[in-house]
Amino acid sequence: MNTPFKTMALAGICGMAAAAAQAADDSRIAMIPGGPHPYFAAWEQAGADAVRDFGIEAADYKVPQKWELTQQNQLLESLLSQGYNGFMIFPGDPVGAVSTAEELAENGAQVIAGAGCFKDPSPAAFCLGTDTGNSAYLGTKELLAAMGDGEKRIAHFTGFLVDPNTQLRIDAVNKAAEEAGATVVQVIADIDAPEPAEEKINAYLAAHADEVDGIITTAWVPAVVAANALRKMGDTGIHMVGIDHDEVVLTAIKDGVIDGTMLQNPYGQGYIGTFALDKLRSGCTVKDDAPFASNALTDKFIDSGTSYVDASTVDSYIDAMRAESDRILKDFEATYLTCN
Repeated sequence: MNTPFKTMALAGICGMAAAAAQAADDSRIAMIPGGPHPYFAAWEQAGADAVRDFGIEAADYKVPQKWELTQQNQLLESLLSQGYNGFMIFPGDPVGAVSTAEELAENGAQVIAGAGCFKDPSPAAFCLGTDTGNSAYLGTKELLAAMGDGEKRIAHFTGFLVDPNTQLRIDAVNKAAEEAGATVVQVIADIDAPEPAEEKINAYLAAHADEVDGIITTAWVPAVVAANALRKMGDTGIHMVGIDHDEVVLTAIKDGVIDGTMLQNPYGQGYIGTFALDKLRSGCTVKDDAPFASNALTDKFIDSGTSYVDASTVDSYIDAMRAESDRILKDFEATYLTCN
């Protein structure tokens, strides 16, 4: 997938490579999402750039054929048998995936969680991902501000219920709405794929558009589908804040169809995650007093960054995520690792 995140390292992140300590000679890193999804596409280029910048043997993006835990587990076991020794995993299930992560660790592989966390206890050194609850909370606050005064009835379109981030997002949207005296009139989940998103969002808006003042989307595909739906519907007066950097969403912001989007940082996750796995393989250990944050799943969380962009900032959105990645990587080793 040709996204702007593929070239971020060329413009800034890779400048940090010169400060990196010696890489392990034989690190073979695999980056494994829960299944096919455009969000994770930036991991592929991130791995290639990390190989170039840090002298790592391999950092490959491998995708299960379906969003099924058994498919992910089989792929992980296969990659272990092929000699991969470092894994960044988006858990197909935060609890059910732990046993396979334990198998990887028992066979000498380093494991971290990327974009979504394992449920503690797990062998993952840490979880590097978006603070999804905070992102959804801030996005809802931006939506409420854009809606101005008057009644505020919100529809929330979100992702797979097996995704450990989805419930965090639902809770955060509800919290922001409650604080503002707004009402979440509908939550539609399990639609982070084209067919269910098209079917359920379009059907809901066809029947209930006049009952909704704002839309918050907290998953990639619903953001794209809802932005397209509002464009087709014309001037409905419905405000919307999306998520991620799909070109449909960015163009909708520029054209005034929607108000803004909450960016995540998948490229930074892949690039920094690969760097960290190689460091762990080269003998570094996680500091006992590392300043991890906590979320509902783990006490070993590192926020990979989030940022709101609207029409005034959408043309420079890459700069916001580049700055986040540079900031994290610059002090990552000193902050989180003990290296000889």
